Amino acid sequence: MTEEETRKPARVVVADDQTVVREGIVMLLGLLPGIEVVGAAGDGYEAVALVAELAPDVVLMDLRMPRCDGVEATRRIRAEHPGTQVVVLTTYADDESLFPALRAGARGYLTKDAGGDEIVRAVESVLSGDAGLSPSIQRRLLERLSEPAAAPAPDALVEPPDGLTTRETEVLLLIAEGLTNQEIARKLHVSTATVKTHINNLFAKTGLKDRAQAVRYAFGKGLVRPPAG
Repeated sequence: MTEEETRKPARVVVADDQTVVREGIVMLLGLLPGIEVVGAAGDGYEAVALVAELAPDVVLMDLRMPRCDGVEATRRIRAEHPGTQVVVLTTYADDESLFPALRAGARGYLTKDAGGDEIVRAVESVLSGDAGLSPSIQRRLLERLSEPAAAPAPDALVEPPDGLTTRETEVLLLIAEGLTNQEIARKLHVSTATVKTHINNLFAKTGLKDRAQAVRYAFGKGLVRPPAG
C-alpha cells in the first residue's frame, strides 16, 4: 500500500451558523479524499464543545456567527485544545476579518469560493505544520507586508482611554481629522460597515452621541492637540 492509502483521514468539524451552508460544506467534504467529517456546529460555543468532545484534527471555522464568533472560538480552541488546528472558511477576506483570525491561532484561511481540492490542500498543510492559505489571502498578506508602516500618532496615548481598542482609538483620531466613514474605510483598508461597527462601539464605551462630541472627546483626552496659533 502507498502512504496515501494507509494514512488515516483527517477528522474534521465544520462550524457555520447558516444551516444550508453548513450542510452543503459537510456534503462536499464527504466527497473529498482524506477527510472524515465527525461533527457540525452552528456557532462558536458548539464548535468549542465539539472539539472538547471529539478531539478532531481540524475545524473548518466560519467567522460571523452568533453568540460566539469564529475568532473567539478559534482562540479558545487553540488555547484549550492545541492538538486541533483551525482553518477559517468564510465569505470575508478583509483585513478586519483576516488578521484577528490569524492572531487568534488559525493556521489556514479560505474564502467560500474555494474548491474541494483547495480545502483538502489547506487541511493537509495545517496538519503538516504549514499554513493553509488561499492564493488571494497570500496576496493580501504580501500586499500588507509591503505597505509602508504607518507612523504612530505623536500625541496618541500608550493606553487607549475608556476601554477603547487600538483600532477604535485609530478610528476616533481619523474622525477628529474630519474624515468621513468612506475615507476612514479606504485609509484602514476595511469596509464602511466595519468602520460603522467601530464607531458604534466607541460611542457606546464613551457615551458619545455624535461626531462633534467625538472630536471634543479626542481633544479632551489629549489624543490630539488643537493647532497652535
